[in-house]
Amino acid sequence: MQESDLYKNKSNIEQPGSLKVPPLEGFREAIRQILDSVTDPEIPVLTIADLGIIRDIKINDDRIEVIITPTYNGCPAMDMISMNIKMALLEQGYKNVKVTSVLSPAWTTDWMTEDGKRKLKEYGIAAPDKKFSIPKDGVECPQCHSANTRLISEFGSTACKALYQCNDCKEPFDYFKCH
Repeated sequence: MQESDLYKNKSNIEQPGSLKVPPLEGFREAIRQILDSVTDPEIPVLTIADLGIIRDIKINDDRIEVIITPTYNGCPAMDMISMNIKMALLEQGYKNVKVTSVLSPAWTTDWMTEDGKRKLKEYGIAAPDKKFSIPKDGVECPQCHSANTRLISEFGSTACKALYQCNDCKEPFDYFKCH
């Protein structure tokens, strides 16, 4: 079967008052735009696109399969992210959706978008530093931008973050670990 079989499902064909199905060549991009609205439940200012966890979008018959990679093995947000992907596509009329999680190759902070890293800083979380998973000091404070900081704990509000404190403004902040 081919991608065009997706259009045989009447629930995907334009009906009065319904959304228009994009041309076949733009179909994956339309699905990706819908997925751009799905946020990370642990860091709601980031989308799954910002995180770079969307690996592929496959279309077989009338099924859409979204392949994602967790930010780390055992990430508790993955069930919620999978459900939110299904709900976002269902709300747009796509009923046959499968979300598959793959672990290899492992996700890396290199897959985060620059826009995502900017959003992290604006939200008060220091963006990952490519040089160190957990730097002992010198992480830029997202509040006052000082590098006069210190590590408080290798684990912050979630396992993928470490907790730091700024020695200048005295504010604690999370650092998104590089991996």
